[in-house]
Amino acid sequence: MTGRPPVRHKHVPQRMCVVCRGHFDKRRLTRVVRTPDSGVVVDPTGKRSGRGAYLCDQAACWDKAIRYVGILNQALNAQMSEAELAAIA
Repeated sequence: MTGRPPVRHKHVPQRMCVVCRGHFDKRRLTRVVRTPDSGVVVDPTGKRSGRGAYLCDQAACWDKAIRYVGILNQALNAQMSEAELAAIA
């Protein structure tokens, strides 16, 4: 034994994409959040308060989330308006 303590690896938070169900590092995903005051918006910081859902960076996942609005509606427990959907697109 050399007397050195074992190397501790830093915990990396994992989140799941609501479309493809893939698990990725939290920083690789984009958070869409339902806020009480502004409705459904994209949260680039990942720190806004409200119910959030994560989407990975694959274009197919974003297309499917916009085409089938029910995926985000179910994840956020909300009914998204056309304006909110256009803002996310």
